[in-house]
Amino acid sequence: MLVSAKDMLNKAKAGKYAVGQFNINNLEWTKAILLTAQENNSPVILGVSEGAGKYMGGYHAVVGMVKGLIQDLNITVPVALHLDHGSFEGAKKCIEAGFSSIMFDGSHYPIEENIAKTTELVKTCNDLGLSLEAEVGSIGGEEDGVVGAGECADPEECKQIADLGVTMLAAGIGNIHGKYPANWAGLSFETLAAVSEKVGAMPLVLHGGTGIPEDMIKKAISLGVAKINVNTECQLSFAEATRKYIEAGKDLEGKGFDPRKLLAPGFEAIKATVKEKMELFGSVNKA
Repeated sequence: MLVSAKDMLNKAKAGKYAVGQFNINNLEWTKAILLTAQENNSPVILGVSEGAGKYMGGYHAVVGMVKGLIQDLNITVPVALHLDHGSFEGAKKCIEAGFSSIMFDGSHYPIEENIAKTTELVKTCNDLGLSLEAEVGSIGGEEDGVVGAGECADPEECKQIADLGVTMLAAGIGNIHGKYPANWAGLSFETLAAVSEKVGAMPLVLHGGTGIPEDMIKKAISLGVAKINVNTECQLSFAEATRKYIEAGKDLEGKGFDPRKLLAPGFEAIKATVKEKMELFGSVNKA
């Protein structure tokens, strides 16, 4: 059964650990993440970008796949299915399709428009028992065509959005999507501390979890981050394991590749990556 992310994140905030959001792109990724969460007794959030949802056949197909895997694999840890960086219309479509958690990314709108659109979604999500993530201050890099320069959020604007009743807040603190450049200045903990003070007990979200040094991850958690997103690291580990398998020339025999064998190394690589992150975030045995 899919659940809202609200309870798992409130527990994480109070317990000074973070729940990992791992983005999914196909059945193998989803199965690897769910099995790893179960093996480590960790709550987990499955992130789906609008582009990934389209790639996998549509939001109803994603919901059906995830629910089927939870049932057939006997997954008993809390699992939230979450729209990542959703547009206003995308959020509505995912709500209709059966997602249990939604992110509306209004960070690229003027704050007044961000507030207006978020307000409407707060009411809908509250009525349906869904969790809702909002964003202030765009995250650097590109995520499904939304480009951000790695802005630091205005703590006062964060409070305005938090006061609308969202479940969790993503605040830009110099983090970016994708691999971090060598000249990256690091996270702005001054901004994070100011935001945390303004929003109180609300769980905060750290996007761009790939490549952030462990000490920064732990400090961010100590300052109120209860959800950390990981996507690029899974993509890289999956691609590298698959590349090595192909270059080894296995499974040719004149018949081409067996897709089940071709994807197996990537499946195991994602499991290893997810386990490592769950241990770093402190979510193991917290289900």
